[in-house]
Amino acid sequence: MSQTTASEPTVAELVGRGYGHFWNDKHFYRVVKGSRGSKKSKTTALNFISRIMQYPWANLLVIRRYSNTNRQSTYSDLCWAISKLNADGLFKCNSGLPEITYMPTGQKILFRGLDDPLKITSISVPTGNLCFVWIEEAFEIENASKFDTVMESIRGTNPDPSFFKQVTLTFNPWSEQSWLKKKFWDKKTRYKDVFAQTTTFRCNEWLGDDDRKRYLDLYRTNPRRAKIVCDGDWGVAEGLVFENFVIEDFDVAKVVKEATGVGHGMDFGYTHDPSTFAEAAINLKTKDIYVFGEMYKKGMLTDDIVKWVEQHGYTNSDIFADCAEARLIAEIRAKGVRRIHASQKGRDSVLAGVEFLQGFKIHILPSCVHAIQEFNTYVFDQDKNGNWLNQPVDANNHFIDALRYALERYIIPARKRPSRRKQANALRKMGLV
Repeated sequence: MSQTTASEPTVAELVGRGYGHFWNDKHFYRVVKGSRGSKKSKTTALNFISRIMQYPWANLLVIRRYSNTNRQSTYSDLCWAISKLNADGLFKCNSGLPEITYMPTGQKILFRGLDDPLKITSISVPTGNLCFVWIEEAFEIENASKFDTVMESIRGTNPDPSFFKQVTLTFNPWSEQSWLKKKFWDKKTRYKDVFAQTTTFRCNEWLGDDDRKRYLDLYRTNPRRAKIVCDGDWGVAEGLVFENFVIEDFDVAKVVKEATGVGHGMDFGYTHDPSTFAEAAINLKTKDIYVFGEMYKKGMLTDDIVKWVEQHGYTNSDIFADCAEARLIAEIRAKGVRRIHASQKGRDSVLAGVEFLQGFKIHILPSCVHAIQEFNTYVFDQDKNGNWLNQPVDANNHFIDALRYALERYIIPARKRPSRRKQANALRKMGLV
């Protein structure tokens, strides 16, 4: 690693507090669950760039559940870390693959997704060993067996006395039912040779005041979510509205072919709440719902929504949206999305929709990360004595609302059409026939 001048910050100054043990740890499993804004991803990126320069035998494999999500997350973070460590002239960053090469030795940083596991197990490097793995947003991996596939890529030995192998996982802890808790936190079931740490936004001395205030305000507005987002605690299953969902891969084409129908729904937000889109197939015979498409974005104007619908090929699809936004729906329709409709807002429509969805097994594709987060945090309300009420809290439900709208035609039975005779009689009375 190049020497720093008196004016350059040291690595310790760049990293800041809260990650000393993590930085130097050499357990085979190094795991960090943390709150939003806890700088876990940025610190991990700095750590790996530093290691590549320190150890000539080291190569890094970076994994996310889906390969196309690496470019805007892990790849960007590692390029940022290279710049922070004043090492731009030592690394070649190829955004097209993506891939990063340490030029003095040819060491590699490779990026892959678990959507193509064969490309992970067959990886080789030109120099040294593929000895480090970083799995970012590990919560997206739906089970331990997919994780174990990654272990097959870490192999080989090296005569260098400093040599070691390590898998690093970073994630937000959305549910205590996750395999991650069982394998890395629970004493009876966890792997051997584990370093596990929880960090929060409080150790991030570079977090902006606005972000810090927003996190703190969450304790007032949504205490349950604050435990996860602010404290890095596991999401608690108690009181969950839905316990009938699984996160798994499935063949979308096969599911759609066999389905009773496919629904599309949209809910609207702007500054604090996201606009959301849900796509799901429903099979009334088998009592299964398959969630395989989502959009979840804040700050979307009408034109942004129309553009997204057009770009993703839903212009000619029937889309059911929040009827409270009739004016917005009319604007979207006027701009070319002519098959968007207002949902029916009946009495107790939310509870009716919830009870309908509870009667199905809900399968969620791992790529629908916001749907997964909501299904793990959408809870029933409680009275002042802590008793559970048969009414969900109006929070963590923006995607779920869109899903209810998407399947509304099955939730609310279609009104019976009048007979042809009654129609004819009505027309005669109006003098139209």
